[in-house]
Amino acid sequence: MKVRRFRLFDPNPDLLNYFNGTQAIFTIAIGTLDRDIEKLAMDPNFAKAWVSTNIVRYPRVKFNYIVVGNEMIPTNVSKYVLQAMINMNTAVKQSGLPQSIKVTTVVAMGVLGVSYPPSAAFLAKPGFPLFLNVYPYFAYASNPSKIRLDYALFNTTDVVVQDGNLQYKNLFYAMVDSMIWAVEKEGGANVEIVVSETGWPSAGNAAVATVEHAKMYINNMITTLMKSGTPKRPEHAMRTHIFAMFNEDKKAEGVERNFGIYRPDLAEVYHVNWPPTASCDIGNQ
Repeated sequence: MKVRRFRLFDPNPDLLNYFNGTQAIFTIAIGTLDRDIEKLAMDPNFAKAWVSTNIVRYPRVKFNYIVVGNEMIPTNVSKYVLQAMINMNTAVKQSGLPQSIKVTTVVAMGVLGVSYPPSAAFLAKPGFPLFLNVYPYFAYASNPSKIRLDYALFNTTDVVVQDGNLQYKNLFYAMVDSMIWAVEKEGGANVEIVVSETGWPSAGNAAVATVEHAKMYINNMITTLMKSGTPKRPEHAMRTHIFAMFNEDKKAEGVERNFGIYRPDLAEVYHVNWPPTASCDIGNQ
């Protein structure tokens, strides 16, 4: 497939050793374990050790992001996320690593209903993005009487939602732009939104969780993303990670285990028309 860009949910040493030992150069967004966030916030030396162990040790891997936690806002560790990010950023600077490594965290769409930590100011000053998980599938599945399926699947040519002078033909862009508006209101006008997860299940006891719909969603999304950014930021390429490379057969039965493009035995679930540069999540949550 020639996919060379991945997001890892955690610093898996087997995968990192593989990426480091190949001839090809891989670009990796690497996540911390959620259980480490409090310690990363409270102990700068732990952050330094984390960077040394999980990044410095692998000089042939090109790391582009350190992702502090996955959807930890709002949870009981929310208050530690910002300081953990600050400590990780300091550790990167002190380690002599390229300053192109950016520190961020992942939020879900539900964060719009509560608050916006970490502060937009931290991300805006050094030009760091905010990672956002975007799932039109779950939005549609929770309200099928109000949301058109073709709107969720990037499969309509007509304008479904008119918001002022902005026109939306797909739910994905509408969801992303809602977060962009929220971040701007918090002083983050220049904060880039990077989609850290998106996908569609190919099975799992739901009427629209089919191979046909999953294939349609991913391939239509790729075609759309290659044309322009969102209606609010049309000039900005929408950096997006597809969830996921593999079906997660150790998860419980249902849609959650069926977001993969490949099965665990490497058989293709459905074919993806990959663009020249592609990103995929890999690993279990």
